[in-house]
Amino acid sequence: MGKFIIAFFLIISINISAQTDSSSTVVDSLLPMTETPVEKLNTIDRFTHSKLFRSTYISVPLIVGGLIEKHQDTKFRKLRNDFMPEFHRTLDNYTQFAPAAVMVGMKAAGVKSRSSWGRMLLSDALSTALMTATVQGLKRSTNVVRPDGSDNHSFPSGHTATAFMTATMLSKEYGYKSPWISVGAYSVATATGLMRMANNKHWLSDVMVGAGIGIMATEFGYWLADLVCKDKGLNIREKANTNDDIDSGRNSFLSLYMGFNLPLSKYDLDEKNVFQTSTGTTIGLEGAWFANRFIGVGGRASFSNLQYIVNKTDAPDKTFNYFSTMVGPYFSLPVTKRFSIGSKLIGGGVWYPKTTINGIPVGNNHGFSCGSGLSLKYAVHNSLAGSIFLDYNIQAPASHGSREYMHVMTLGAKVELRL
Repeated sequence: MGKFIIAFFLIISINISAQTDSSSTVVDSLLPMTETPVEKLNTIDRFTHSKLFRSTYISVPLIVGGLIEKHQDTKFRKLRNDFMPEFHRTLDNYTQFAPAAVMVGMKAAGVKSRSSWGRMLLSDALSTALMTATVQGLKRSTNVVRPDGSDNHSFPSGHTATAFMTATMLSKEYGYKSPWISVGAYSVATATGLMRMANNKHWLSDVMVGAGIGIMATEFGYWLADLVCKDKGLNIREKANTNDDIDSGRNSFLSLYMGFNLPLSKYDLDEKNVFQTSTGTTIGLEGAWFANRFIGVGGRASFSNLQYIVNKTDAPDKTFNYFSTMVGPYFSLPVTKRFSIGSKLIGGGVWYPKTTINGIPVGNNHGFSCGSGLSLKYAVHNSLAGSIFLDYNIQAPASHGSREYMHVMTLGAKVELRL
């Protein structure tokens, strides 16, 4: 699971940096920019060209996704408990500040940044104030108990918010020099969030919302500083990202997705016991190469869990994990420059670990699986897209004793690197 989440934030960081045009004046997302004439834009495109959208298109999905995911926290934690129950490190106490230390070090060494010393310090002070006020206010008002039960200040993760705040600061000041600066900054921030979960100090929703708050606070902190300072102390201006820049035929992608499993079937374990699955979670990697605008080939690999119910008795802490991988044709239908509808028809295998339910062996099985689905994709720019999807999968049963295939529907969202 950790590798999948790392890939998710790496995709985000690569695409934040991809907005910078290294062959021209450096880009920043909050200053006035030259745009496609308003009369040529529809209502949706006008919004996506706005400062508000460009400041929130990463942070808002993280926050909303974290809030939606919150009721599934215990199931994601079950993945942690199954694979790294004894993990305990203190490195996350230091990595949250690492991007800021690099930024100040580069500035002190005379490396030219987006802002002068005064403007940078003002921007960072405003960002820190916004982040701290938001995080501490939520911690004191929500009173969410930490996974380890140590206190009731779990939501959101302050370490993660700080890490993503400092990563965004470094990216804004020095991301123009190389996309790998942003990749490195957000990788360190991601590692911080992962360690908070691995240390059993935070739920996944705490980390996702904390990451969103950290990014958003920095964007608005820099926005406020831009309003105060105007052109004073500004070394770098931005370049427009218009509809004319979007390649609607660029459909090949690599993505990370997260979703909720909604099982639609049940089957008999034996003559006396009925096995049924309840909601669960899934996380995975998916990608496809398109030969043209409409048809491609690809696949996905996912790691999932489901809560199980035996004889109509719900057991919230009882889940089983499974891994699946499938390949097949992918299809895309462009609707506008930025929106497209996707579908797929894939097949492969599913593997279940050995599990015992009420003394009955279940799992330790593998078999055929297939699936299809629909997605709605929005191209933020040529390198980054986001989509929501609904998949329907048919997979071999978890038990050797059953011949009834499981039917699972998955609803989720993806962040895509457009290739």
